[in-house]
Amino acid sequence: MAAAADDLYEQGLSLTNQRRYAEAKETLAAAAEIAEGVDLRARIAGTLSYVLVQTGDPVEGERLCRETIDDPALSPHTRGVLAGQLGTLLMNQGRLDEALEWLQLAIDTIPDDAIAVANLRVNRSLIHMQRRDLAASAADLEATLDVFASQGTPVELAEARHNLGYVALLEGDLVRAMREMAAARPILAGESAANAAISDSDRAEVLRDAGLVTEAERLLAAAAEAFGADGMPQARGEAEHHLAKSLLRHDPARAEQVAAVAAARFAELGAASWALRADGIRLRARLAAGDMDRSGRLVELSPPGDDGEIDRVSRGLSRAKLHNEADALRLTRELWRARHDRPPGRLPRLASSASLEVRLLAHEVRATRALRAAVPARRRAALRLAAEGLEELTAWRSSYGSLDLQASLAMHGQNLLLIGIDAALQTADPALVFEWSERARQLSQQVVPLRPPPDADLAADLAELRMLRADLPGADWLSDPRAVELGDRVRQKQWMSTGAADVESRMDLDELRARLDDDTAVLSYVYSSGGLFCVVATATTAVLVELTAWESARAALPGLRADLDMTASVRTGPMADVIRRSLDGRLRELSRALVEEPLRRTTARRLVISSPGVLAGVPWSMFPALRGRAFTLPGSVSRWARAVSTPVQTAAFVAGPRVARGIEEVTAAAGSWTSPRVRTGTEATVAAATALAADVDVLHIAAHGRHAADNPLFSGLELGDGVLFGYDIDRVARVPRVVVLSACEVGRSSVRWGEEAVGMTRAWLHAGADCVIAAPVVVADDDACDLLAALHTHLAGGARPAEALAAAQRETGIVAPFQCHGAGF
Repeated sequence: MAAAADDLYEQGLSLTNQRRYAEAKETLAAAAEIAEGVDLRARIAGTLSYVLVQTGDPVEGERLCRETIDDPALSPHTRGVLAGQLGTLLMNQGRLDEALEWLQLAIDTIPDDAIAVANLRVNRSLIHMQRRDLAASAADLEATLDVFASQGTPVELAEARHNLGYVALLEGDLVRAMREMAAARPILAGESAANAAISDSDRAEVLRDAGLVTEAERLLAAAAEAFGADGMPQARGEAEHHLAKSLLRHDPARAEQVAAVAAARFAELGAASWALRADGIRLRARLAAGDMDRSGRLVELSPPGDDGEIDRVSRGLSRAKLHNEADALRLTRELWRARHDRPPGRLPRLASSASLEVRLLAHEVRATRALRAAVPARRRAALRLAAEGLEELTAWRSSYGSLDLQASLAMHGQNLLLIGIDAALQTADPALVFEWSERARQLSQQVVPLRPPPDADLAADLAELRMLRADLPGADWLSDPRAVELGDRVRQKQWMSTGAADVESRMDLDELRARLDDDTAVLSYVYSSGGLFCVVATATTAVLVELTAWESARAALPGLRADLDMTASVRTGPMADVIRRSLDGRLRELSRALVEEPLRRTTARRLVISSPGVLAGVPWSMFPALRGRAFTLPGSVSRWARAVSTPVQTAAFVAGPRVARGIEEVTAAAGSWTSPRVRTGTEATVAAATALAADVDVLHIAAHGRHAADNPLFSGLELGDGVLFGYDIDRVARVPRVVVLSACEVGRSSVRWGEEAVGMTRAWLHAGADCVIAAPVVVADDDACDLLAALHTHLAGGARPAEALAAAQRETGIVAPFQCHGAGF
């Protein structure tokens, strides 16, 4: 009978560790009925108490555990194990001080049980994490690794490594966090569906802090649903809490709703400190939602949150030693007060362990106070304070070379950037406005990447994704479960393998003007809450121009894409002229609103156009004022000014399948070059294209293209054996100087966090190409064939890409949306 009871207990314990709580409860109850020894009965009761807490009965779970500990017949070892069990129960309820006392008692009581002590250290590390004592948390976890490796199970070791990844997340090391969690996930997920959901929930927090909130929220919502189905209300509430925290940045109204549900769930469970954390997010969301009307403008309202409630929650968080959450709530209230010109309160004194989010929030409050002050001299203070915050962000991001990470992390600096731009515009100083224009452009591309080494596993994952893309032709192919899994893995590898080689410095206006010749002018567009502006810089002058027709231009932009698509597809018949007249009228209106006023300030023959995210996808080359004119669209003016020009001598051409005049296009274009290399039909494979890319100065690809808005680096070009993705570009050993993408949509970008855009064009530039010629919208096959053939005539003759394109436009008279990105001259 005793052996049977032991076996049942071990089964119940295993089921508990797998978080299969309903089965564990039944098995433990059966074990308790036949158990004979006092110590075995106590261990069964201790495990059952944990199951009760996890399944929503914390009062009964705690009562059972305390009652069992009080049995005087227990051996010291069993009493120590139960003390650790009670500490874990209290930790899950958020009673952290009591939990630490019981966990320490347990560790002191059973020092010779290495595995038990290691598990207690894992639990204690979670308390240190919540209080942001990250050094203590990491020390506890590091101390368990050798023990678990030599005496424990693979699951225990994986949990410790996963938790070290979570410490790395809290420290701001997103790459290490993803690496540790990704390595642990297969083992944890193989143990149970609940373990997989916990792993995904924590990994979602990494994605959230990296700015990839859409994917983070998908994972968190799925985890909350899984925890609910498994009867795990505490874990469900924690997933909802983190979902609300993610929504806080872009959907505060929904964040408030989700946080309120989580707070109510924690209150019902008696998890007081967790309820306070959720209430903190709820109140922050209410303050954020109270800042904006439906058009996104600040509105003057009475305080959307009750000051008494905010004080109650912030004091409660402080008493629980959750200082980071308390400071975040207080700072959010001060930001609301500053934005609405209300009397300020005292700013909290931040601990050295404060998160980057909280530190940036403090910079934002101080900068907003300075910006809103009536004294003009305070505008300079606003600029300084906003700049200090952005410099701290840049220092944190400087080790990340991945394009995906660089682009998404711009999220953290968006508000400071807008404050700085507003303050610069209020000074009306072109030099300051240009400085902040460059800050905006470089926010996500200041780090020069260190190219990743070859990776056979990455190549295999991308090859399988190509097969899935072919089998799932719909626009939502990336939502397929296998595609999701492979896509996550590809992104993780890119994060972990792409380092940082250097950090670029910004160029000020005087230095820029000293580098300009009489034939070149820079147009730096800046968007702010006050409208659209442009700094026009030449070798001799610099002026700030307000584009007073911006609102009418903004209204015209949404219909532009539809007009362009229709014009490219309807080439003949009675509707062709109607569509063309509509497009021409819209282009004239946009040209007048965006270009003509700045051009009145310069007679320069060549233009460098730097534009914000609100103008992403604009076909500048089709504006009447710019037709036939050489211009380039750099990632930043500073990068363009430092680019070194060298002649191009070799070229290669690839034509994908089903492009009406694709073979004709590349054949005609190749005729301008000596010894061109051409791949068409079955030879036009991904491997062939990437091999050619590494061996020539100019690469021209004519193929069908598709833009993936949710994950722009899965935008791609359809070749003979599948899609060449943006992620494939990082695998090219050496990229061409000039890349010509004759494909619909691949010149498009997905705007992230106001200023940043990512897509195939940026992927080539990020990898090291000097210039990419592409179109942001559909192009008629006839226009592409004839215009690009003329382009290569001039390019092979020694003209720089932007000048070659402008000459081709003048020569052919074709008005098409192809334009140069990067250093076109």
